[in-house]
Amino acid sequence: MNSIAPSNEAELSSRIKEEAQRLGFALVGISPVAPPRHEQFFAQWLRAGFAGKLDYMQRTELLRRDPAQLVPWAVSVISVGLNYNTDHRRPAGRARNTGWISRYAWGDDYHSVMHQRLESLLDRIHAINGSPVQGKAFVDSGPVLERDVAGIAGLGWIGKNTHLISPKEGSWFFLGELFVDLSLAYDRPIRDRCGRCELCIKACPTGAFVGPYILDARRCISYLTIELKGWIPRALRPLIGNHIFGCDICQEICPYNAKAPTSSEPAFAPRAGLYAPQLIPFLALDEKEFRQRFSGSPVLRAKRRGFLRNVAVALGNLRSTTAVPALIGALRDQEALIRGHAAWALGEIGNRDATAHLERAFRSEQDSEARDEMGAAIAALNATDGDA
Repeated sequence: MNSIAPSNEAELSSRIKEEAQRLGFALVGISPVAPPRHEQFFAQWLRAGFAGKLDYMQRTELLRRDPAQLVPWAVSVISVGLNYNTDHRRPAGRARNTGWISRYAWGDDYHSVMHQRLESLLDRIHAINGSPVQGKAFVDSGPVLERDVAGIAGLGWIGKNTHLISPKEGSWFFLGELFVDLSLAYDRPIRDRCGRCELCIKACPTGAFVGPYILDARRCISYLTIELKGWIPRALRPLIGNHIFGCDICQEICPYNAKAPTSSEPAFAPRAGLYAPQLIPFLALDEKEFRQRFSGSPVLRAKRRGFLRNVAVALGNLRSTTAVPALIGALRDQEALIRGHAAWALGEIGNRDATAHLERAFRSEQDSEARDEMGAAIAALNATDGDA
């Protein structure tokens, strides 16, 4: 690294970008610390209830709408994008008893990977500047409207599917921000290039898009399988398909991802058993085994109870008769959430042999919601018998 201090903001900014690229960031842009362009839209989105039970959005609303309240000392923000795309594609059709985990969760947890890179970038900025620099890194979990900030910095535009889209990189990248107390040369935003395309909106299985650029999180598969901690609404369960952690459909269908480059980052390569995984073995995982199985993985975010809930729903949607013994076993799980969704899955599969097990579980069930699910499943199976 050249140790001679830069003579002006443009030179310093250029060298910062060079260092960011050396650290593996495919995208880098710089913008002033200011209220995001769409902060009013964000406020309206919250007021409409589209955030569902994402209560932290409400708690941190003002910080997200005005970064100066979050980092009052900061002058500039360096936005970066790290590619996580692999050459694995969704299998054609549905392989027997397999589920789908969003590709961003196939490898290591991106929070730690990104944060370490941003801290390294801050260290290099110290060296380049020749004097101390105050900085703060954020990766997804911080109260920052990161897509809006990155859009101002020229990394891409917010598409109709609400993802940030780069004309060259597509949308398969993680975003991070490094706020610094330096005055730098700023980049220009990229114009919206979605045009008349609405493929993402039409492809969403749950109809989560209220309209272009407006996502109702309460219907989004990613929200339902990751953020929602309780019971998945019955009407939405059949629409989830075999998704057990996230979705990807609205990105897969995007034309800008058709030729998106693949990542060379080994941390994001698929771990064994996370690409189109076999579902039935997951139901046998206890808490310790679940944590060991997904150590260092984003999947831990759903917790065991949420993840196995999703697995049960997926097996029900696949009408998997070979999963019946495992689902019957799940009726005895310590978590009512898992017991209830396993009961729903048995009702969907329509296996009559499960009726006696459901009735036995129903009689001993203490949780009212799980009991309701078991009763509904028994009714569904009895209706099947009547039809026969």
